[in-house]
Order: sequence, then C-alpha cells, then structure tokens
Amino acid sequence: MSAMDRETQPSAAATASGSHEHVTRNLRWVSLCTILSRVLGLVRDSVMASRFGNGVLLDAFTVAFRIPNLARALLGEGALATAFLPLYLRMREEQGREAANRLAVAVLITLVGALLMLLAVAEIVLISAGFWAHWSAEADLLRQLLIWLMPYVVLICVAAQLGALLNAERQFLIPALVPSVLNLVWLGGLWSITGWWDAESQLFAMSGAILLGGVFQVALPLWAAYRQGLRFDAAWRTMWPMVVLMMGQMAPVVGGLMVTQVNVLADSLIAWGFAAPPTGDSTGYPLTAGTASALYFGQRLYQFPLGVFGVALGTVLFPLLAEHAQSRQFDRLRDDFSLGLRYVAAIGIPASVGLMLMAGPLASLCFEYGAFSAEDARTTAGMIAAYGSGVWSYSGLLIIHRGFYSLGDRITPLKIGLLSVGLNITLSLTLIWVFGGVALAATTSLVSMLQCLLAGEMIRRKIGGWDQRAIARAIAAATLASLLMGLAGGLLLWSLSEWTGWQGRLARVGLPCVVAVAVYFAACWGLRFREPFEILLRRRPAP
Repeated sequence: MSAMDRETQPSAAATASGSHEHVTRNLRWVSLCTILSRVLGLVRDSVMASRFGNGVLLDAFTVAFRIPNLARALLGEGALATAFLPLYLRMREEQGREAANRLAVAVLITLVGALLMLLAVAEIVLISAGFWAHWSAEADLLRQLLIWLMPYVVLICVAAQLGALLNAERQFLIPALVPSVLNLVWLGGLWSITGWWDAESQLFAMSGAILLGGVFQVALPLWAAYRQGLRFDAAWRTMWPMVVLMMGQMAPVVGGLMVTQVNVLADSLIAWGFAAPPTGDSTGYPLTAGTASALYFGQRLYQFPLGVFGVALGTVLFPLLAEHAQSRQFDRLRDDFSLGLRYVAAIGIPASVGLMLMAGPLASLCFEYGAFSAEDARTTAGMIAAYGSGVWSYSGLLIIHRGFYSLGDRITPLKIGLLSVGLNITLSLTLIWVFGGVALAATTSLVSMLQCLLAGEMIRRKIGGWDQRAIARAIAAATLASLLMGLAGGLLLWSLSEWTGWQGRLARVGLPCVVAVAVYFAACWGLRFREPFEILLRRRPAP
C-alpha cells in the first residue's frame, strides 16, 4: 500500500504537546499500578516456588494456568478490545453516548454468551476425556487443573472488556488495578487456605482462589463502568449488526495477537512434552522436569518491565492512535508513533540490558527458597536473561501492532506473525537438542526482534514515514547509556559476589540496580537524551 498523503489538521501543532502530556500523565499512573501488580505477582510466584519446588506439580499448574491466560490475552485484552475501541469511539462521535452505551452492552452480552457456550464444550470434553482416555499421572493432573481453571476464562475476559470500555473513556486507573486484585486473593489463598492439605490438593485450592479472584476482577471495573454511565439498554439488539461487523474484524486480529501468545504457549508445551519423567529412563529426552516452571518464572520476570512500561504505554497510546486515525489527522498519528518508539528505546533497551545483567541475582532472590534449589535458580536465571534480551522488541511490537489496528489494517500483523510462529517452533524443536531449555526462551526473543524490525519498517512506509532522526538518536543514546549502566552494575555485582544469605541476595540485587539506574540517567543527561525524564517528569529538564 502506498504511503498516506500528509494531511495536516490546523490544530495539530498546537495540540501535540497536550497529547504528549496526556500520554505521559496516564502512563505514570498505569505504570505505578502495574508495578504494584508485578511486585505482588513476584511475591506470589516466590511463595509458589518455595512451596511446590521446580518439578512436575508446578509444571502442570503453570501450563494449566496458561490456557485461560491465553484466552484473556487474545480475546479480553487483545482482539476484542482492539476491534471494540475504534468502533466505540466512532459510534460515540457520530451517534452520541446513548448509542455507544448500547454497543457496549451488546458486546458484553454477546461476549458472555459466547464464552459460556465455549466453556460448556471445553468442560464436557475435559471431563469425558477422563473416562475414555488413558492418562499418565502428570497428564491427568493437568486435565483436572484445566477443569477447575477454565471458568476463569469467562471472568477475566469480561473484566478485560470492561477495562477496554473504561480506556475508551480515558479512564485508566481502575483497569490497571484489576491484576492486583487476583494477586491479593491468590496470596490470601497461599497464606491461609493451602496449609491444610497435601501439595496436590493445595493446587486445586489455589485454582479455587483464582476463580474467586476473577469474581472480584469483574466487580471492580463493572462498578467503575456503572459510575461512568454504563447502563443496561433493552434496545441492545439494534446493535447486533455492529457486533457482527466487529466480530468479523476480530478474526485477523486474533491471528496477529495470537503470535506472541502462541510462541509463549508453545515454549511451555514443548518444555512439558519433551521433559524427562521424574522416574525412569531419561534417554531420548532433551529437557528435564521443571523446565516449564523455569520458563514460567523467567517470563514473569521479563514481563515486569514489559507490563510496567510496554503494556502501559500501549494502553495509553492506543486511544490516541485510534482517535487520530479515525479523524485522519495523519501528522498527529506520525507524531504519536515517534513519541511511542522513542519511549520504547528509552526504557526497553536499558530494561533488556538490566535483565540480562541481573538474571542470576534476581532468580536467587525471588525463588531460591524451600523446595526451590540453587540449580533450579540457575536454570531460571538462564530463562530470565534469554527472555529479557527481547524486552525492547516486545514493547515495540505492542505499539506497532496497535498502529496497524488503528489504521484498520488487520492482515499485515497476521502475515508477519504466522511467519514468526513457524520460525519460532522450528528453531525451538531443533535447538533444544543442543542447548536445552534455554533455547526455548532465546528463540522466542530472537524471533520477536526480527518481527519487530520487519513490522516497524512496514508501518513506517504505510503512514508515510516518521521522524527517523529523532528515533535513531533515541536508540543510539539509549544503547550507549545502557552499556555504561551495564558496565557499572556489572563491576559492582562482581565485587559483591561473596555476599551470601538473604541479606546478601537482597544487596546483590538492590545495590547494582540503584547504581545502574543512577548511571543510566546521568548518561542520558550528559547525552541530552530527554525522553527518560519526560516519562518521569511533567516537563523536559533543561540539560
């Protein structure tokens, strides 16, 4: 497709700074809420690792929990929200808030009905499979956990759709708090309920706690949406043609968004399926039991900066991208992209360097307790470093994909994504025989980097370019500052190598991180790289 004509709205230059202020202000709020959620999630995962160890039980639970999580990412926070938001904004602008309210109600009712039907089918299949199929003990545990966890799909997808509605109204705080609700309930279950049963029964108790958390996750944004004006409208059926249109738009979006999720899910399934059994001959198995759990914990650590910044930036930027695309303000759209990609460089590059540097100390501090051994921590550290190397590309893809969808192009991300899935699975199945489980994380990161670069070039051509000099300067400055940061943090980490005990672990994470952050911002100041300061401050600091 040829580049768009460079159309300029008269007020674009005057209002660009206001849009940037909106992005940075809401980005700070969403990031703070995400930090809270991620910290609670790390505490939760640390307790889970200590209680269950890095073995068959936790492998089954982490794989089972990925299934409803995949549905949430694809439907709740992914395709449905992506298709809904531009349509809702257009409906509100052209026909008023009452018509937009009817559309929101119609989408919610359709979503609940469809998910309940899918849930009934899934539960029937899973339950009946226990009678006619012969399962190993590990596989049967996975099946039973899925039976418990599948209802969470309905709850979290509804919560995510309510969050998308609030985001469309520029309300970001409540949706950003929703993940913390699950983590609080989960921790409550770990610290009060599970101590009464054996390890396997505790996993089922935790599944029940997750369902209870899902109920609260629906209640919070539903209350906020009601306060925002959402009301049941009996005339919602008049919006059925719009719902059908939206569902048609969702199909390619599901495919495009499925790529990253399928790559992560494929990692877990390969790790689970190719792992040697805990007893018996391990000949012919390239992986060991616990690889799936190590992958999960590695993903949790790299998702910390990704969620705090990448997902938060995508959440805040997408309504602006959609609004400017709908109104054909292409100069402002290009400005949005330039801002988003400069911010990705400012945070994503140092986050990648930092995770690779601190992988070992982080794994030890967060997980090496109780049944989780030092060897388990070393395995997890390899996953953290491999996944962490791609934080910048995961963050960039979030912005680029939302750009395609705001422009109504749902096919390009799908095409690129299908290529990446095939490449990722092929490399994974090949390299695990040489490099073991860490190859699963490394190939996923490598493929995401290639995907980000290709998708970025294609959308640049599509929108008629962007401020390449500013973006290139941001990348160069962030890379140089990150290398200086890594050198300073690495030297300090080496000097603390003999520190042991819980306090030593904490110091080996905390002190290098403080020094590394200080060096990074000092280097950015010296390089006159202002974007990191824009994210933290309301105004650019004078160099």
